Amino acid sequence: MQMIRDADIDSSALDGKRVAIIGFGNQGRAQALNLKDSGIDIVVGLRPGSLSAAVAETLGLEVQLLEEAVAGADVVMLLAPDEKHAALYGEIEPHLRQGAALGFSHGLSVRFGLIKPRADLDVFLVAPKGPGTALRSLYREGDGMIALWAVAQDATGKARDIALAYGQAIGCGRVGLMESSFAEEAEADLFNEQAVVWGAVPELLVAGFETLVEGGVAPEVAYLECVGELKLIADLIEERGIAGMREAISNTAELGATLGGRRIIDAGVRARMREVLQEVRGGRFADALQEEELSDYPLLQAARREARESLLEKTFKDLGLKPA
Repeated sequence: MQMIRDADIDSSALDGKRVAIIGFGNQGRAQALNLKDSGIDIVVGLRPGSLSAAVAETLGLEVQLLEEAVAGADVVMLLAPDEKHAALYGEIEPHLRQGAALGFSHGLSVRFGLIKPRADLDVFLVAPKGPGTALRSLYREGDGMIALWAVAQDATGKARDIALAYGQAIGCGRVGLMESSFAEEAEADLFNEQAVVWGAVPELLVAGFETLVEGGVAPEVAYLECVGELKLIADLIEERGIAGMREAISNTAELGATLGGRRIIDAGVRARMREVLQEVRGGRFADALQEEELSDYPLLQAARREARESLLEKTFKDLGLKPA
């Protein structure tokens, strides 16, 4: 797979163009600031009374009302929460210029039909593979974050150039932009969130912690063993890969990993992973996300409350590991 970097990108695709960032959360804030620092004409579009307006202005960003920002922009980047996209697009569509570019950092709303962009629009994706806080800190350090890019609709013949120039402007071209598709990015990301890093790994940590505590191990020791060492292995994998990580640890740890890993991650787990992938591709998660939003997020609120009240969270706080 080709990795496109700064030297391969024509930055002039954004020359003289105004970019509107819609949504000022984790990605919106980081991308807006990186664009500004890259010399791009940037505006943040917000609704009247938004609490984010004062924050954005304090950071030196221009803020306009949503419709005004969209109407004046050549490129509109939709970075609000995915489940809000359908209603939000209906609101801004009448204000989008003919031939404007509409960008996303997640393929969900296009892949699963929450949005059906107007035929005259360029529709592109630039998806940094990490949180906005890291995207911003890496940019400020002169580094960058790898990203996927894609084009779903090329009405003007310039969608590819705009996507790559945008990726460069937020710092991703420093390390690399990999071509993908809206479907591939959305399906892989949703699968990972449920079945691997964001869903399964935390549950594995909790299960390990609870198993040790039930077996008579002090919560503090159980936390340090099952949760505290996670960053160490993540750093080793980032530096050396999984094979290199295993070679870097002790023989005791490596043998334990060899004997225990596949007892836990067995054929049953892999079968359930395949089920998750098929459910994602079938649109089940996209439907659940919209239902959750319509019901005012009952599952998320319950999960957050349960996590805050858990023994693991109490132990974390008691150890003094939580930043002040």
